[in-house]
Amino acid sequence: MKKDFLSIADYSPEALQDILDLALELKKERKEKGENKPILKNKVLGMVFQKPSLRTRVSFDMAMRHLGGDALYLSPNEIGLGQRESVADVARVLAGYVDVIMARVFAHQHVLDLAKWSEVPVINGLSDYDHPCQGMADALTIVEKYGKLKGLNVTFVGDGNNVAVSMMHICTKLGANFTLAAPEGYDLPEKALKESQGFAAKSGSAIRTLRDPHEAVKNADVIYTDTWTSMGQEEETEKRKKVFPPYQVNEKLVSEASKDVIVMHCLPAHRGQEITDEVADGPHSVLFPQAHNRMHAQKAILVSLFR
Repeated sequence: MKKDFLSIADYSPEALQDILDLALELKKERKEKGENKPILKNKVLGMVFQKPSLRTRVSFDMAMRHLGGDALYLSPNEIGLGQRESVADVARVLAGYVDVIMARVFAHQHVLDLAKWSEVPVINGLSDYDHPCQGMADALTIVEKYGKLKGLNVTFVGDGNNVAVSMMHICTKLGANFTLAAPEGYDLPEKALKESQGFAAKSGSAIRTLRDPHEAVKNADVIYTDTWTSMGQEEETEKRKKVFPPYQVNEKLVSEASKDVIVMHCLPAHRGQEITDEVADGPHSVLFPQAHNRMHAQKAILVSLFR
């Protein structure tokens, strides 16, 4: 039976830990030997993009190259997923050409439909519901700093968006406490919250949703933020600029967390809005190691789909 990587929620804690352990191994191998074994030799990844991206495109492309495979970039104009051609038809056509498909889309349903109709594995490279590849890279970054996720306090400051959903999923699966500080009307999706409450009950972690960011970062080991306005929400930009300033991650907010706190952002950052230069470039920032870990985490995801 083919595997897909559509959501962290679909995976057991043991399977997620295995992927993280593999990511650490592959990263260490590349650093020590200058290369990875060509585990994916003769494999081709088809990359379907509805949304542009720096990190998703380059990290997946380089992950395949490092593992001996190849990657094929398909721009929004080339496919017109669900517009020029149905998602089901795209899935069935592509599956006859490539060995695995990664899709970065607006509507989560498009990823689900690709997986339904494709005979090869499908990876969710981002959807409006969640961002599981980012979540795995984030977990890898935290584990590199603290050696674990279990028992840590992770606070997400800002919109309860797709990145927040995946962060909550990985935290509750692997036993970290997750807190969201968001203004009213920007909470986590009810489905994701209920799902994660079930995961937390099994792992022994806790979930809190607060309005006050200062209360939320007390004892935080990780502070995470993201843009106030995601792609596809541009018409809300001015409204959001009025709502979110109290949720800016600045030096004062960071000083209220644990002294060794790390600050994360999935990038691109709108400096001076959700995060200040002083924090993004400061001693607590792991923004760029976090970005680089996209490639290492995705190597592990890719390899796991063929095991």
